[in-house]
Amino acid sequence: MKCVIGLGNPGKKYDYTRHNIGFMVIDHMADALGIELSSRKFKCLFGVGYYKGQRVMLVKPETFMNLSGEGVRPLLDYYKIDVDDILVLYDDLDLPVGRLRLRKKGSGGGHNGIKSLNQHLGTEKYKRVRIGIDRPAPGGSIPGYVLGRFTRSEQPVIEKVVTRSSEASTAFLTEPFEEVMTEYNGDVDE
Repeated sequence: MKCVIGLGNPGKKYDYTRHNIGFMVIDHMADALGIELSSRKFKCLFGVGYYKGQRVMLVKPETFMNLSGEGVRPLLDYYKIDVDDILVLYDDLDLPVGRLRLRKKGSGGGHNGIKSLNQHLGTEKYKRVRIGIDRPAPGGSIPGYVLGRFTRSEQPVIEKVVTRSSEASTAFLTEPFEEVMTEYNGDVDE
């Protein structure tokens, strides 16, 4: 089974915030693939379905971002999903809005959700899609920025980013990841 995990914070007040772009992509994929996110186990909301014969699990951890690994590790263990078969989607302050960066591994950098996953998975070697959210203006609060919503002018780009991230994640289900990286790395308007 392949597993796509979107990072974010649970609760309505965090819907459509920069930090929850991973959740937004999972919701888009669930709609596109007809997978209902209705199961709960190990502090995760998830759904299981099929795409082109490949069994697929879509996951939204229901812990807060900083504790993402606490639910993901036992869920992967329970369903016997290898770390090689996961893809993690998350926001990245170091990329401009509209840019995707697909990688096979990486440190947590300043992202606490990735730090938690690295700690609980015991490795930094798992596939990921970093989704650019840009940085706040100089002097701006990073926590306030990542927990804020996208601006009206960013909305059209964000819609494209969510769609393109969903397409990249769907390609991961059946194609070699090197090919997916070549196809989807870069700006959504390229």
